[in-house]
Amino acid sequence: MTSAPVIVALGSNLGDSPRILLRAMARLEELSLEPLRKSSLWRTAPVNCPPGSPMFVNAVVALKPQAGETPESFLSKLQQIEREFGRTTKRTLNEPRPLDLDLIAFGDEARATEQLALPHPRAHERGFVLRPLCEIAPDFIFPGQSKTVSQLLADLPSDEGIRKLERSTDSSEARST
Repeated sequence: MTSAPVIVALGSNLGDSPRILLRAMARLEELSLEPLRKSSLWRTAPVNCPPGSPMFVNAVVALKPQAGETPESFLSKLQQIEREFGRTTKRTLNEPRPLDLDLIAFGDEARATEQLALPHPRAHERGFVLRPLCEIAPDFIFPGQSKTVSQLLADLPSDEGIRKLERSTDSSEARST
């Protein structure tokens, strides 16, 4: 894996979320030249979501993109995978969804367009991204930041709403720890 990987955050709060994320990771593996680095699955409280939104299951993966891949072409592939998993056009900001794939970082690329912001503008302050990312890349530094992921995580207020899920032999079953 290169020192500056592509990082994708996964989230789901509709359907069998643990199974959905594991299946989505398998799809993301197809986009990588090397095996994915995968975090555990984490149960997290909804952040800035409509009232009554279900709990999320979140994870993060790091991968090495195919030769010639750009952040924009990769984002397009992520959006296609979301659609394959039943994601529809947003009607409400942060509404419940079967699969959300956020491009958090694409190597050391920086973007600020209507279509894409890199690194993700709020990833460095979100426990549901930093906690799983810390498992697989604690020393990663987001482009434009000076602190590592583990340092950013330590600076966050309490993350009581974030719990690691234990996976059983049947990937559809998971329980909070």
